[in-house]
Amino acid sequence: MESSIAGSFENGVVLITGSTGFLGKMLTEKLLRCCPVNSIAILVRGKKGLSASQRVEEIYKQSLFDRLRSEKPDFTESIRIIDGHLEESSMDLSSSDREWLIENVNFVFHCAATIKFNEPLELASKINIQGTENVMKLASQMKNLKGFVHVSTAYSHCPRSEIKEEFYNVPITAKELKSVFVDEESCLKVLDDWPNTYTFTKAITENMILTNGNHLPISIFRPSIIGCTKSEPEPGWLENMNGPTGLVTGVMVGFLRTVPNIGSNITDIIPADYTVNALISVMWDTVNRHKQSNGVSFEEPKIYNYVSCVESPLTWGRYIREMHDQYYVAPPLQSMWYGFYIFYTNLIIGSILRFFLHRIPGAFMDLMLILCGKSPKMLRMYKKTENMIDLLYDFATKQWTFDNSNSRELWSLLSKDDREMFQFSLEDFDWKSYIKSYYYGIRRHVLHEDLSNVEKAKSKNQQLLWLHWLSMVLITSAMLHLCWTLVKYLF
Repeated sequence: MESSIAGSFENGVVLITGSTGFLGKMLTEKLLRCCPVNSIAILVRGKKGLSASQRVEEIYKQSLFDRLRSEKPDFTESIRIIDGHLEESSMDLSSSDREWLIENVNFVFHCAATIKFNEPLELASKINIQGTENVMKLASQMKNLKGFVHVSTAYSHCPRSEIKEEFYNVPITAKELKSVFVDEESCLKVLDDWPNTYTFTKAITENMILTNGNHLPISIFRPSIIGCTKSEPEPGWLENMNGPTGLVTGVMVGFLRTVPNIGSNITDIIPADYTVNALISVMWDTVNRHKQSNGVSFEEPKIYNYVSCVESPLTWGRYIREMHDQYYVAPPLQSMWYGFYIFYTNLIIGSILRFFLHRIPGAFMDLMLILCGKSPKMLRMYKKTENMIDLLYDFATKQWTFDNSNSRELWSLLSKDDREMFQFSLEDFDWKSYIKSYYYGIRRHVLHEDLSNVEKAKSKNQQLLWLHWLSMVLITSAMLHLCWTLVKYLF
């Protein structure tokens, strides 16, 4: 058994798919900063007029890599860019790149996926299922492969109320799924129990790994909702508006004024840096288990649920409340309205609130934009944001019971030094400081505001509060006047 996690990667060659995504970038940064790898191969495709090399050059300019750039200025020399398309036949790899990967790669982290909930089933299947099958096929040819970790999701089997670290039956196999794409009705039917194509295709992929992956030293890693970083490489780092981040950002700037009442439900957020540490630890465990088996195939790959609700549950109510506490201290300067929100539990009431609090103000602002000679955008933005909230509704209102025994057992195997370098246990987690970091992370990395504007932002926010109360008084007066007029008319 490798005595240390970092030691297991010494002089090794790592292949990372999805290296341009949130998790993939963080994984690359952590491996280069903390593990003595020989090199990291990243699979990247050209996009939006940029070549693979141009995309990578832009990525490594991001603040995420500031610490690594300071500690290892020449870190990019350890990165090999592989131009390829995951879902295409033979992954569109050049013969020289394919041969190099087969000859040199020791570890494969398969992080690539489309995470769009409303992705068409055929495209989601092509990326998430066929893409994984292509990577596994390539991995099976690698001459010195020590470990393969596939990143799935804790919600792959979300139709179930209890999700253990095991494989579950699926209504259709990956091979059978290909035949239904010609029939739109059949496509919709196979999705009956799943709320979106993302979780459905992840479930099918896991089944495909169970069927085809026994010859590989492979494990499945299932993270829940990945939030900002806790501490590495800096507290509060994040880069997108996915999940809870988008909801909180919308409320912070006064854009969202009504949201579903999910306060008492558990939100299974996990810090991004802890998630990467757990993922690297899973690779270490996978390599060790394969070594101990002397190359004999396991009955089935091991699954690790990485969730927070078992050791340290956090409710949506606390998450939103403590975010709002920070809002009073440092509101965003670019707020369009004072931050307030009305909860709804009934969807019909929610539609009515959306009409009055979103659509009417949005239409008014679009009219102002048109009069100023600009293109209207507010109603379009509200429609897009409300669709996102509706897609997340099932995950915010439904509760799951997760088992994470394998992840907890893995933590118990780590040495004291490894626990410090690859911290991922959420026992007694300090949510208060984390949520504070999360708020300022949104302010800095999503809204691109630093703390130098706080006093100006507070002054503006006070003005928005007065405008908010004035609007409430005018609306209330108008409604009372209307009611009085109706009473006089009727009686």
